[in-house]
Amino acid sequence: MKWLLRALAVSMLLLALAVGLAVQRQPLVQPLTPLTPEDIARAMELLRQQDPRRPGLPDLRSAVLAERDVDLLLREASRRGLPVAARLAFQPGRATVRASAPLGMFGLWLNTEADLRPGTGLPRVERLRVGDLPLPGWLGDQVLRAAVARLADTDSGRLVLGTLREVEFGNQEVRFNYVWRPELADRLRTNLLPPPEQARLKVHAERLAALTAAHPTATVSLAELLPPMFTLAESRSAAGEDAVLENRAALLALAFLANGRGLGVLVPAATGWAQPRLLRVTLAGRDDFPQHFLISALLALEGGGRLADAIGVYKEVRDSRGGSGFSFNDMAANRAGTRFGLLAAQRPRAVQAAVARGVVEADFMPDVADLPEFMTEAEFLRRYGGVGAPAFEEAMARIESRLDALPLLQLGR
Repeated sequence: MKWLLRALAVSMLLLALAVGLAVQRQPLVQPLTPLTPEDIARAMELLRQQDPRRPGLPDLRSAVLAERDVDLLLREASRRGLPVAARLAFQPGRATVRASAPLGMFGLWLNTEADLRPGTGLPRVERLRVGDLPLPGWLGDQVLRAAVARLADTDSGRLVLGTLREVEFGNQEVRFNYVWRPELADRLRTNLLPPPEQARLKVHAERLAALTAAHPTATVSLAELLPPMFTLAESRSAAGEDAVLENRAALLALAFLANGRGLGVLVPAATGWAQPRLLRVTLAGRDDFPQHFLISALLALEGGGRLADAIGVYKEVRDSRGGSGFSFNDMAANRAGTRFGLLAAQRPRAVQAAVARGVVEADFMPDVADLPEFMTEAEFLRRYGGVGAPAFEEAMARIESRLDALPLLQLGR
């Protein structure tokens, strides 16, 4: 019995020592900063460059990501609820991964560092350290393989892993070699929404089709469409459906109506659903404001207001360089949509009840008649000094003040 007690005491001591070595008081990697309009511009250019649907390319293709590009992807993963800050550094034939996760007790952190080497298919873990505790590489390799196995249990994971052939590490970049076939585009779109969410979206699409068919004119205010759509969301939520997902489905159906494109762009099966009558959806008399409002609302509901704001500012800066020009009234519609989307995620049932009772445009869209628009980049810089400059921030503060006064958006207070 004594030897058993001694063995148990030694085991507990070793465990305490291991835990003490594994946890640390400072993160190895600082938390990722919020996305900026410049980050969005970089991501959009990356998508354009790497779009596998471009014609004339061979079946065996490569996607090259710089360290900065990987940082953007990691930042997106962190934004979507993965509480880990991570950094990857690439050298020829090797990648170093550093990650920090808060433990939520006494301000401690779990810091991990690993070296990866390319292998057949997926990379392999060559070195692993958790805090100050060195661990065998094969253990990290087993964790990596287990994570990949879980990914392979999903439709999207099987699709991605099925196309991937090799991962190569170069100087500050990583190369993914994959096989692309034209039919994969439809498979990717099909996997964007799982079957239960497609079924949910179909219910809302059918309601919108009935509403538009019965509308007496070719133009309709967004304020007329929101109440019946959120009445449907409210009734389904009361019957046990997820209120946030109901709100998302209502906004998705409305967004695709407002931009004049069918839901089949998102879900191939939607081409067989009841189709809405294409109406001109307006807000403050304009058909671009509903698009700004609804897309920003969806982005905020899905991933938080900072992403929606960054995309909104990016679009206006891009427009100032040759599009319709920088417009603060577009920014107001973006911010109104962002606030609405955050409320739809944070207080979903309250939003459903408020909208279902009936709304007018002035409940959720501020007066923008006096806001400057159609500014070229040179004029925008001359008058406001650029994004983040004091004059720009003052203009945005005035917009926020108007949003604060809107009845529907006061639900967040």
